[in-house]
Amino acid sequence: MTVQHEHCQRSLDRRTFLSSSFAMTTLAAVGAVTLSGIAYADALTSAQREKLTPDDILTLMKKGNKRFNSGKREDHNYLAQQRASASGQHPMAVLLSCIDSRAPAETIMDLRIGDIFNSRVAGNIANPDILGGMEFACKLSGAKVILVMGHTSCGAIKGAIDNAELGNLTGLLAKIKPAVAATNYSGERSSKNYAFVDAVARKNVALTIANIRKDSPVLAGMESSGAVKITGAMYHLATGVIDFFA
Repeated sequence: MTVQHEHCQRSLDRRTFLSSSFAMTTLAAVGAVTLSGIAYADALTSAQREKLTPDDILTLMKKGNKRFNSGKREDHNYLAQQRASASGQHPMAVLLSCIDSRAPAETIMDLRIGDIFNSRVAGNIANPDILGGMEFACKLSGAKVILVMGHTSCGAIKGAIDNAELGNLTGLLAKIKPAVAATNYSGERSSKNYAFVDAVARKNVALTIANIRKDSPVLAGMESSGAVKITGAMYHLATGVIDFFA
């Protein structure tokens, strides 16, 4: 190899290294920018949350679900998030969702550790304990959105339609049965008709929201003042898409 050739090769290697370094730095910067322009590398801070309105938060959830169902989720460093949130948490929302293994809210909304509180119970129904948790999340911890999320092909909904009975499950399903009765549907009203099941699931979300407002003066008052927004959503198992009510 000539001296001139060796010099050219070193120059090429240096340019390649600098180009690669710039690309990596750019990607890291892009990865850190989330929350509609708010940059945070690991966990949501109180100051960042305070800049968000309830509608901002719902928009972030919608964008996160769009990333999820398009296969473009963020590259999460969960260990860094765990470490950053270990000394304190500042979640922006509280969710009430079903225990169904196919509908993990944090995953399908592409959220981080520390972004939301998530209460999970079969059929996403509210009870005094869950309401107490929501009051803690909003009144004491500063969450600004209460989202009740049902999903398609829900087993708890099917059980309520079929009047299933099994230990403590019997009492849980009894809380869903008002949604079965309140669902206007002209076709076959059975658990084998998935369109009816999904219609009941949607009605169940609406009734749960109404019960939250009725049974928690604390949360109803916060909603009236604009401090929080209470709304619902339905997750479609087949498509990965969340249908937000607001």
